[in-house]
Amino acid sequence: MKLLHKKSLLKIAAMGLMVGSAGLWWGCTEHFEEMNTSKTKLTSLGKDELPFLFSRAEQQASYAGGTYQIAQNLFADLYAQYFATSATYFPSDRYVMRFDWLTGHWNPIYTQVVPQLKTIMSSVEPNSAEYALADIMWVFAFHRLTDYYGPIPYFEAGEPARSVKYDPQDKIYEDFFKRLDAATTILKGKTAEKPYGTFDLIYGGDVNKWIKFANTLRLRLALRISKVAPAEAKKQAEAAYAGGVMTDLADGAFMVKNLAGDDHNGLGRIAIWNEFRMSASMESVLKGYDDPRIGIYFQPASATGTYEGLRNGLLPAQLNQTGNGNNDNSNVGTRWATGSGAAWNSELTVPQDIMHTSEAYFLRAEGALNGWNMGGTAQELYEEGIEISMRQWGITNDATIQAYVNSSKTPVAPGDPLKSPALSNIPVKWDPASTEAVKREQIGTQKWLALYPDGIEAWAEFRRTRFPKLYPIVSSDNADLPAGSFIRRIPFLDLEKQTNGDAVKAAEGLLNGPDKASTPLWWDKN
Repeated sequence: MKLLHKKSLLKIAAMGLMVGSAGLWWGCTEHFEEMNTSKTKLTSLGKDELPFLFSRAEQQASYAGGTYQIAQNLFADLYAQYFATSATYFPSDRYVMRFDWLTGHWNPIYTQVVPQLKTIMSSVEPNSAEYALADIMWVFAFHRLTDYYGPIPYFEAGEPARSVKYDPQDKIYEDFFKRLDAATTILKGKTAEKPYGTFDLIYGGDVNKWIKFANTLRLRLALRISKVAPAEAKKQAEAAYAGGVMTDLADGAFMVKNLAGDDHNGLGRIAIWNEFRMSASMESVLKGYDDPRIGIYFQPASATGTYEGLRNGLLPAQLNQTGNGNNDNSNVGTRWATGSGAAWNSELTVPQDIMHTSEAYFLRAEGALNGWNMGGTAQELYEEGIEISMRQWGITNDATIQAYVNSSKTPVAPGDPLKSPALSNIPVKWDPASTEAVKREQIGTQKWLALYPDGIEAWAEFRRTRFPKLYPIVSSDNADLPAGSFIRRIPFLDLEKQTNGDAVKAAEGLLNGPDKASTPLWWDKN
């Protein structure tokens, strides 16, 4: 069993001790300042150090490096059914909540991202490009956190307190939109600047690209609330589109390796451990559509030379059956891992996927279907989304792309030991005469394919839309999630109950039900 906990920290970024994971506190002593002032280490931050802090915040907000496995792969990646576990010792695929692992999702935001960004915000002018980028990264980090749990410590995060209250998700989202609007307004007047320069690991200080990223993030969040607050969703989506979203391949957000060399591509790091493989859901869709991305997303199984996947939630005894082994199923593509058998090699330096341009087109397609002004028809934007996703992954032949867009092929039965049926019966080809339900499923399915390997976003969107129509997990070891049901959230962590207990107890009243994995989040209306 391999669980990666090791973290590399910037020497200048130590911000204090954490209590309840969400607040900072300092003890008192008569000679505190004298005793705690290092004679040799940096004790104050100047403007030259701020770019390092921003790099650290980017790295930790995206779970690049050491926390990727326990922050994303063992939870969201499985619940989005990009992958299924092939290791018998990982019960999270059967909805067992391993709260000791989930600290890898929670802690980096509060111990790394919040201190870095708050330090930047307190050190620069509020109308500066540096402040605007910090605001955008704040929203990016926290939307991935709140969409796991629901209410979280937000407005008082990082404050010096022994207990930090949880805030309701609707108020958190309200603040997201305010921050993104303010940030893009500032950046429009700073397009000649290069905030953080090459220490910005995503765009190298390119303000125009940050504006598009922020607006696309705003569009993502607008669609997220479209079922619970449709009027506000429309307002935010149309403002995001009008402000300029991602449209070109060059707009896509990818995080390069830290200049200090202390991080790596999280998926590449763990792909060689032979603990997960392609899911049967991915197999059904990619094979059925004869999708040319299949050979980029995954590699043929070493034992068969064909693309094979596993159902999620298999019991340990089932994982030991013929056909369910690692050699019988497909590992991720060579972008992340090369080799086979015992000779797998990690591809650590490839950029970490942050946000793909294709997502903007699928969001706009759904918005157009809602009757919003998205600059095109739902069909036009849907087909453009497919094309730009193909081109992103190196599928550049026009005939190949058009053949896929116009294909009437449908998902197929994966041919697994459980004799699973085809995942769905919808084609890729858009028929204007189809029902709205079919069109929404087509958009959701193609967006799921285009989001890969971002399981955090894909799981959130599955909960919101229920697309694509994923297989129920084979076995659930969570009494709150009976057979046929899907996980709706991560319950509040044991660590928080132990160290921030009163706040957690109060936060239970902010949920749409009990503190269980079966309780939907505020925006989840399915």
